[in-house]
Amino acid sequence: MLDRRQLLGALSVPAVACHSPLTGGGVSEALERAHAAETEEDFWQEIARAFTVDRSLINLNNGGVSPSPAYVQEAMKAHLDLSNKAPAYTMWRIQEPRKETVRARLARSWGVDPEEIALTRNASEGLQICQFGFDLERGDEVLTTTQDYPRMITTFQQRARREGIVLKQFSIPTPAEDDAEIVRLYEENITPKTKLILVSHVIFLTGQVLPVADVVALGRKHGIPVIVDGAHAFAHIDFRLSDLDCDYYATSLHKWLFGPHGTGLLYVRKSKIEGLWPLMAAGEGKSKDIRKFEEIGTHPAANTLALAEALTFHEGIGATRKLARLVDLRNNWAERLLALSDRVRLHTSLKPGFAGGIANVEVEGLDPNALTAWLWKKHSILVVAIRHEDFQGLRVSPSVYTTREELDRFCEAMEFAIVNGIEG
Repeated sequence: MLDRRQLLGALSVPAVACHSPLTGGGVSEALERAHAAETEEDFWQEIARAFTVDRSLINLNNGGVSPSPAYVQEAMKAHLDLSNKAPAYTMWRIQEPRKETVRARLARSWGVDPEEIALTRNASEGLQICQFGFDLERGDEVLTTTQDYPRMITTFQQRARREGIVLKQFSIPTPAEDDAEIVRLYEENITPKTKLILVSHVIFLTGQVLPVADVVALGRKHGIPVIVDGAHAFAHIDFRLSDLDCDYYATSLHKWLFGPHGTGLLYVRKSKIEGLWPLMAAGEGKSKDIRKFEEIGTHPAANTLALAEALTFHEGIGATRKLARLVDLRNNWAERLLALSDRVRLHTSLKPGFAGGIANVEVEGLDPNALTAWLWKKHSILVVAIRHEDFQGLRVSPSVYTTREELDRFCEAMEFAIVNGIEG
């Protein structure tokens, strides 16, 4: 909560203007041009123009971290400039209170209470707050799949070494097209010792969407807390946090929301805040306050404040329209490669609802690491090589600024590699 002095400070300085010379106007002008476009492709061309990406390469690794639109960058720079006027005053007295507006807007957009949202630096920070925040005893089991994010697995493995807890992992089908089967696998791996479940909303390896709401309900049925890794779902899959009925959800905002790099969100249901320890110590008086999870010491306010522009951009496109575009781009390249050769295998379902814009493709006979290196060296195309105990391939993740011509060049390069190989 803001005290009177903080509130007066917040009102004493005009809001930072977010007009961007790179786009010829602010976020509203850029979106206005897009919505005035005559065709759907023209709309997405205008959206693409809002980014300052390097078109001398083709970036198909937007699942790792995404560029921000120009006016998000400009807003962040403006906020950073203001903070440097007199940081002890402008950053702490002016900008920090304004983070409450960002918190409120994010909460409103995803249908939850602002007092349930902590502003973090990334999904890993939010997830580790949850993973370390529960009291566990020697022999207690934590349950997750073999396809969850390595950093989160490492977190549980460290608790296992240090405290003697047990990490239990199980395999799931790839691709998975039966939600009931996924829930059954979670349930059959629950034992009387299971004290915590981690589930990915969207699996980082393949883009697979898991039935999170059903897994959360399963955990509640057995009295087991469920932590949701939403790193690749937020502002990508069309949903609201309130739809999931979950208690703990962490995500990055520099992926599909296109926020400044180093921004994230942690949702904790209000009734659960007091029972979860923060990663960095907070005073006892904050035990029920969501802001106890933001006790990280001095940090820039600019990154968080510029999320307001990123959220405006996302809402201006529309979540449903954005997901449809990402799915359309995915199908554009995936269906073309599948039709070319029976050596092409897709480890991501193309059926509606089971994935968004991320997909994993394998070419039998071509090593994914070598193929990834060849695509970059010969064609300046950036993808991610995936090697898993159950499958391997390339993770391909276009974004809203990706053009069809760029995907054509990716497909042409892949077609050459499939037919001729990548030697020489």
